Amino acid sequence: MVPVKPQLTLQEFLALPEGDITYELVDGEAKPKMSPKRFHSRLTLALSQLLAPWSQNRGEVGIEWAVTLKRKNRDWVPVPDLLYVSYSRLPSNVIEDEAYPIPPELVIEIISPDQSFGAMSAKATDYLDAGVMRVWVVDARSKTVTIFYPDTRPQTKSGADSLEDSLLEGLQITPQQIFQQAGIP
Repeated sequence: MVPVKPQLTLQEFLALPEGDITYELVDGEAKPKMSPKRFHSRLTLALSQLLAPWSQNRGEVGIEWAVTLKRKNRDWVPVPDLLYVSYSRLPSNVIEDEAYPIPPELVIEIISPDQSFGAMSAKATDYLDAGVMRVWVVDARSKTVTIFYPDTRPQTKSGADSLEDSLLEGLQITPQQIFQQAGIP
């Protein structure tokens, strides 16, 4: 007989001690998040540097900031590579070092070498179903950014294509800028 793993509640998951490994709560289990490699790390830094000046006085950009959401009617705590939340959505009373309590406007996920675009697309759909307004999936191999929307088909951008979006008013960056900033040839 195969032993059944006990399902973690949201409170139990959030109470787990911090360590060297980052975990996400998926279907009641603490699943380790993939350890970033060089290009992933460089892209995270580049995106943070490009988004930080734009986000001043608008909201916060977080790197690997856990967010509490629902996925298939179950508690889900993903840890996006980056997220953006406006000050209008960020509760002013959030002063604790905790998982973000509501869906952010933007989640950015960077595909790691051993992840597939299909798996990341499924995760993007889960984010949208949970109330996230935009999801960017960044692919270092193809040097593209695919934008997922809640009400229309995804769009893949490359080169000098603008990532301009009415939701992210005033943000004017391109995939080319992101990959150049990251030093990815």
